Amino acid sequence: MTNIAVLGATGSIGQQTLQVVDEHPSLFSISVLAGYHNGALLRDQALKYRPQAVFITDAATYKSLQAELTQAGITVLDSWDQLAAFLADVDIVLGAISGAAGIEPTLIALELGKTVALANKETLVAAGALVAEALAKYGGRIIPVDSEHSAIFQCLEANGQPAKILLTASGGPFRHWAKDKLVGIRPADALSHPTWDMGCKITIDSATLMNKGLEVIEAVRLFDMPGEKIQVLVHEESVVHSMVQWVDGTVMAQLGTADMRLPIQYALAWPKRLENTFPTLDLAAIGTLHFAEPRWEDFPALNLAYKALDRGGIIPAVLNAANEVAVDQFLKEKIGFLTIAEVVATTMQAFQAEGVESLAQLQAIDAEARAKALTICAGDGL
Repeated sequence: MTNIAVLGATGSIGQQTLQVVDEHPSLFSISVLAGYHNGALLRDQALKYRPQAVFITDAATYKSLQAELTQAGITVLDSWDQLAAFLADVDIVLGAISGAAGIEPTLIALELGKTVALANKETLVAAGALVAEALAKYGGRIIPVDSEHSAIFQCLEANGQPAKILLTASGGPFRHWAKDKLVGIRPADALSHPTWDMGCKITIDSATLMNKGLEVIEAVRLFDMPGEKIQVLVHEESVVHSMVQWVDGTVMAQLGTADMRLPIQYALAWPKRLENTFPTLDLAAIGTLHFAEPRWEDFPALNLAYKALDRGGIIPAVLNAANEVAVDQFLKEKIGFLTIAEVVATTMQAFQAEGVESLAQLQAIDAEARAKALTICAGDGL
């Protein structure tokens, strides 16, 4: 029995992880659940899976659930130190807390030498140096959950170092829109993804192509490849999840349905493959697969990620923080769709590429970048 901690249990990835556990109740058990403010769902999850502990970061949610869950025999936690004590007894930590908030718990798990099934790309984008240090010092492991990085991981397992990585992107809902139409995009337009069912923030990132930019940085960290060896291809069917090109020109691809439960299950069961009842791929029904270059000028967020990689140091963390603020402001209809990338670019220009030294330093930079981005969104600096 593999004991799992699901961090970000009430989000899209967390919920799908629990569906994978439901597929294999004799193989997986839930030891820890962690959530933020979706108290009703977290309560239901806790009473169904009966973990040893539930970790709640939102004070109001903690207060509303603490008595009931304690009475049910479940320990309720609200501090990182308490969480670390319970993570010590689990086999796999599924890291799906959204955004920069996922950095600290991921580092806690790695410092305990745990295997982390990582769905939080921001951890590697903003804190890649700290993750590498923790892996080297404590001997943990990261197995990627993002469908693209899971695909690359699977292609690389028995074949060594590639010459190139081909990172596929759906292109988002506006991949065929003319540039002059992008100006009037509203949140409701951007939240309608053509192939994936995801949370609001990542869906907007997909629409701007920032999500793919973050994944480029993540691929550099995960697979020790320079940015210039990561090629992004728009692939609107979302069937080929990514590819690896070898020095002899051979290309290997991993294909599957647009279902995050597949890479989640692979990460939890690795190195085994498990049967399941999830829908399987029917290539004959799909018929044709398309690939194209990204529209770099129309979707500048992707290039900003490459620029953040080139500058290095804290700049990827600044990029991530500014993007989270800009996406939030877009969803609140405070700024336009095209302004998201402008806010990120202007925020990046305000920072020097100093080295990453500690989590405390990154947290301070994150707060400073968010404040700067918010000021820019308010009309100062654009």
